[in-house]
Amino acid sequence: MGVDLPYKLSAIAELTGHEDRAWNVAWNPVKPLLATCSADKTVRLYGYSGIPTPTFSFHTSISTDHGKTVRSIAWSPSGETLATASFDSTIGIWQQKGAQDEDEEVTAGEWQCASLLEGHETECKSVAWSASGTLLASCSRDKTVWVWEVQPDCDFECLGVLMEHTQDVKSVAWHPSEEILASASYDDTIKLYLDDPSDDWFCFETLKGHTSTVWSLAWAPGGRYLASASDDCTVRIWKRVAEHQWECVCVLEGHERTIYSVSWGMTTTKRVSEEGGEPLGWLASAGGDGRINIWQLEEAPNSTVNSPPKYELISCIENGHGDSDINSIVWCPRAGYQDLLATVGDDGMAKVWKIEVA
Repeated sequence: MGVDLPYKLSAIAELTGHEDRAWNVAWNPVKPLLATCSADKTVRLYGYSGIPTPTFSFHTSISTDHGKTVRSIAWSPSGETLATASFDSTIGIWQQKGAQDEDEEVTAGEWQCASLLEGHETECKSVAWSASGTLLASCSRDKTVWVWEVQPDCDFECLGVLMEHTQDVKSVAWHPSEEILASASYDDTIKLYLDDPSDDWFCFETLKGHTSTVWSLAWAPGGRYLASASDDCTVRIWKRVAEHQWECVCVLEGHERTIYSVSWGMTTTKRVSEEGGEPLGWLASAGGDGRINIWQLEEAPNSTVNSPPKYELISCIENGHGDSDINSIVWCPRAGYQDLLATVGDDGMAKVWKIEVA
């Protein structure tokens, strides 16, 4: 971009094996496992070890029961269960059978489908677990968002079918500590939902501002901010200004085509401005232009409820997957590895990136 930036991204692994475009990538929050899913209907798992720069190796492939593309994957907070969302309109719940390997932390048993959730009328686009692991959310091209309660023996009960969006719902994301659910849609809006103890789940706020499809959502680690990525080539940052009210406080630009994915990770290297603000973490974005942007955000000193965060583009790389679109970008949540990013693209490849001081 013609500007010297303080951090650099280095590709430390290129993981191949999918026979079609790769749609989504997810780090296991507990174990050294990275999962990818694809239009080839499979999920591939890769193990890794070593600090500060780990090495990655193929672990296993799950030939899912899905009849069409696996569009989204999500690990439960325990790391024991994997959810898959498919264009065949179902959600698969996968668990590994077998004894724990005390040395490697990764069990050797076969992954089996423990439950298949049905109800959506057409393509499922996203799936996400709540922070407690007791709730699962899914969304679909059928314009609905479903909230499922996780019960013993991998049984799931639908607690609510939310029909607030007027178009295809692209993404769902849970608040990191509260049972607040966000959804993003082709209708250019973001909806926020709560459970009414005396009734059902309901939409308590609609966030408007994007001028085209909202593809991806990411909560800040502390939960005070929400980032949204859009076909309008911007990332919007929404701030909690009251208990149940969020407002757009800044717009990040820097992509030339649709932004398909955004991820908010913890800051691992202290880079504080001269004013000494409070770090809010690193935000990564990627999409149709193949560019990966990394932003550092911080709460400005003496900020008010409505004050925008300070933000700085700290790293950028062009053509992360060659000429291919990047469909998903995710920070690693595990301690010791929070300077790692994973991406997947239309080239069917997964890449792991390490961010470090330039």
